[in-house]
Amino acid sequence: MESSFFQIQGVNKTFGGLKALNEVNLNVEEGTVHAIIGPNGAGKSTLLNCCIGKLIPDTGTVTFKGENVVGKTAYQINQIGIARVFQTPEIFPELSLIENVMIPAFARRDGNFKLNWFKSLMQEDTIYKEATDILENFGLKDQMMHHAGNMSRGDKRRLELAMSLIQHPKLLLLDEPTAGMARHDTNKTIDTLKKIKESGMTKIIIEHDMHVVFSLADKISVLAQGAIIAEGTPDEIKGNPVVQEAYLGGADDE
Repeated sequence: MESSFFQIQGVNKTFGGLKALNEVNLNVEEGTVHAIIGPNGAGKSTLLNCCIGKLIPDTGTVTFKGENVVGKTAYQINQIGIARVFQTPEIFPELSLIENVMIPAFARRDGNFKLNWFKSLMQEDTIYKEATDILENFGLKDQMMHHAGNMSRGDKRRLELAMSLIQHPKLLLLDEPTAGMARHDTNKTIDTLKKIKESGMTKIIIEHDMHVVFSLADKISVLAQGAIIAEGTPDEIKGNPVVQEAYLGGADDE
C-alpha cells in the first residue's frame, strides 16, 4: 500500500533572497519514527514550521492523511491530529503539573480556552485520571501538585510530552526534544520516547544528537542547504559517505 499518511511535496521557502528550503519532498509512513537531521542552517526548523502553520511555504504542499494543511492555522492543524513539542518547553510555569496536562485535554475536547475551566478542573474525573496516569508513566506523578516552573529542564520536557500525549495526536512533531539536557536527562527522555514509540504513534523528530536519532528512528532524512541529500535507515545513513562529509563526521561513534 502506498504511504500517504504525511507528505511534503515540492516545498520551497525563501527569506530575503536566501533559499531556506529547496524542493523538499518527504514521505512519512504511519506508525514510524522519521528523523530529520542536518547541520545548523540546513532548514530543519523552517521545514517543521511549514508543517505546523507557523510559516507558509512559497510553493508546494504539506498533506496529512490526504488533506493539505498549508494555509491552516496552528490551532486547526492541532485539531486534525498533529501535536508538536518545541526546542524550548512550552508549559504553564505557575500551574501545577496536573493542571498543565489537563488543560490541553480540555482544548482538544472543547475548543477555545476558557478561564472558568480552572474552577472545575479537578472535578473532571475522567481527564484527571488520564492526566494522572500519563504523569505516572513519565515518572512525574510524585510532583504532580508542584508548580511546573520549579522543575529541571529534562522534567519540563517530559511534562510537555505528557501535555502532547493527552491530546491523542495521530502525528507528533518534536523539535530537538533533548536540547540542552545532560546525558542522564537525555537517556531518560529516550526511554520515554521509546515507550511512546511502542504505542505506534507516528513521530517526526528534528535532532542534533545522533545518539538520540539512532536510538529511535526507523528512517532518517538528511537536510543540507535546504535540500534533502540522503534518506534511509539508520544503518544506511551511518554508512553514507555523502552524509559523513556533510554532517555526521564521527557522530556514529556515539
